[in-house]
Amino acid sequence: MIGIVSDSHDNLPAIRQAVEFLNSENVSMVLHAGDYVAPFTVREFKNLKCPFHGVFGNNDGEKKGLNRAFSEMGTEIKEFEEINQGGKKIALYHGTITEFLSALISGGEYDVVVRGHTHNPQIKKEGRTLVINPGELCGYLTGKRTLCLLDSDSMEAVIHEIGVKEEAPSENKPGDAPAEPKAETTKDDTVSGKDTQTGK
Repeated sequence: MIGIVSDSHDNLPAIRQAVEFLNSENVSMVLHAGDYVAPFTVREFKNLKCPFHGVFGNNDGEKKGLNRAFSEMGTEIKEFEEINQGGKKIALYHGTITEFLSALISGGEYDVVVRGHTHNPQIKKEGRTLVINPGELCGYLTGKRTLCLLDSDSMEAVIHEIGVKEEAPSENKPGDAPAEPKAETTKDDTVSGKDTQTGK
């Protein structure tokens, strides 16, 4: 199982939630499609219990600082990365240059193309290529913190929303401490080559 995230944008609580969830799912690898923003966020990714691969996004101005931080995890962040996992060829790219992204998808060389940038989660099949956008981990634009799990054997991809769900009002007596909110993960879409936006 591969964990896929993008657009974390300095949101430390969201990164912590994602790391906790991905570790609980025992993923074998995590892919980040860019826009970490500041190097200080890397310390949260260090808590992952698996290898990490990532690419730069258009908001990652501190590239040297990010790579210094990620080097402590034994990884290097690039503009584009090609990964072979479980016999599948995966392209990892933020998605900033539309023409380059389109060429990756339409070329038919990759089993999976992972992209970010739009902040909107989407899984679709184009030809032989499964295109995955995990959405935004930060939740700033859509209000949803999302990520994706990909089974590289079955090629089934699932979008998950992570976050905090407030408990329903309880019958606490006056002066009682309010109930603590609980972390929640919901499964938004399960897709194997089906467009989550169009349904086609």
